[in-house]
Amino acid sequence: MPNVLRQVALGLAVVLLQWLLSNLKLWDVWPDVVLLYVAYVALRRGRVEGAVTGFGMGLAMDFLVMPETLGLNTVLKTLMGFVIGLFRSEQGENLRLTPVQAFVGALVVAMVHNGLMTIVLALDQSTRTPFLVFGLWLGSAVYTAFVALAGSLFRTR
Repeated sequence: MPNVLRQVALGLAVVLLQWLLSNLKLWDVWPDVVLLYVAYVALRRGRVEGAVTGFGMGLAMDFLVMPETLGLNTVLKTLMGFVIGLFRSEQGENLRLTPVQAFVGALVVAMVHNGLMTIVLALDQSTRTPFLVFGLWLGSAVYTAFVALAGSLFRTR
């Protein structure tokens, strides 16, 4: 299977996993596996492919998972893919993350991403609720980091 078709199929599987996990909420937050996938692609392949992956995955997530905030995930995932791609690994396709690297990296990436999302949503709704800070921003970032940790423990290749 050509590389592009394989990446599209894998991307659709990740969005489907995101949709499934969005139904497994803990205290009204869920992990962002799409963000983890965008970060992983950006680290392996650089900023252009990270931004393209972020755009496509964010657009799919906007339509399938969070249609009420149409466009927000597209912009944020594209931005995160580009910025993370600036730190492309020299190992490229052979990149392997230890569980600690996966946890800390996912926590930092999710904190930045969720912080930007929280700011935009708070400005849009003209509100400042504790849930935006403790649930959407911090809670979702920690949940995403634990999913990254679990994923790094089960990665065989």
